[in-house]
Amino acid sequence: MGFDEMDVDTIWMDGEFVDWDDAQIHVLTHGLHYGTGVFEGVRCYDTEKGPAVFRWEEHLDRFYDSTKPYDMEIPFDREELTEAMLGLLERQDLEAAYIRPIAFYGYDTLGVSPGDCPTQVAMAAWPWGAYLGEDALENGIEVMVSSWRKHASSQIPTNAKTTGLYVNSMLAGEEARRNGYAEAIVLNKEGDVAEGPGENIFLVRDGTIYTPGLSESILDGITRNTVIELARERGYEVQDTASISRGELNTADELFFTGSAAEVTPIRKVDNVVIGNGSRGPITEELQQAFFDLVERRTDDHDEWFTYL
Repeated sequence: MGFDEMDVDTIWMDGEFVDWDDAQIHVLTHGLHYGTGVFEGVRCYDTEKGPAVFRWEEHLDRFYDSTKPYDMEIPFDREELTEAMLGLLERQDLEAAYIRPIAFYGYDTLGVSPGDCPTQVAMAAWPWGAYLGEDALENGIEVMVSSWRKHASSQIPTNAKTTGLYVNSMLAGEEARRNGYAEAIVLNKEGDVAEGPGENIFLVRDGTIYTPGLSESILDGITRNTVIELARERGYEVQDTASISRGELNTADELFFTGSAAEVTPIRKVDNVVIGNGSRGPITEELQQAFFDLVERRTDDHDEWFTYL
């Protein structure tokens, strides 16, 4: 669905609300040429307690932390960004939405060094359903192991959510889709499992849950951390610093992706190898249900994770 088909008409940009069509930047913007931007993806859910933004504070933490390797200063504090986010949702009467804050080096000079380029900040929000499709949440998806590898954290920081790095994600994802798969799994430079192009990955074997550790060149996912906590609360052992070989994918009892966009999405096949019984596994289903019960506020657990309109 294109933005022009949706009932959204406002962008917050550099401290003010502007019409969607007027939110423009110069063609020589540093971030366009060199990928020098950081961003977040946050969901607002239409809950039984009203519209609720999930883990906004944690997303803000990562947003500011992501700027540190790039010596980028966001010229707005947390309260200003929170006010902008709430205002954006209220102005557009959005009860459920995907929220995209972005900060990037703007236009000044065009050398590789950002020099005196200003840091620009913008935020948009729009309705967005299941990232990989509603059917995927119930029946799972088929994925392939990409031929593209994830860069190492010694090359580019993998714990910063940087715009330019998603070229790697796009290459892997599009390779998968060209080959008839819904999504990719990306290996790190050592050949072990890292993550999906925009998702973290979990493996279930003999009742224990494994997910690659931060040293495996993954993004420190906020939904990843949520699912780890939900699983431990339900008595599961979670190995969250795991190193997972490619071959272990094929013999897993269950596999699933997590992410702010993907939420909790089961994986039913990897490279045409059936995972488990070829459908959403019982532990995946339990954690998926716990996640949606949480974010749709059918439970009072973790109310501190929500920012209400």
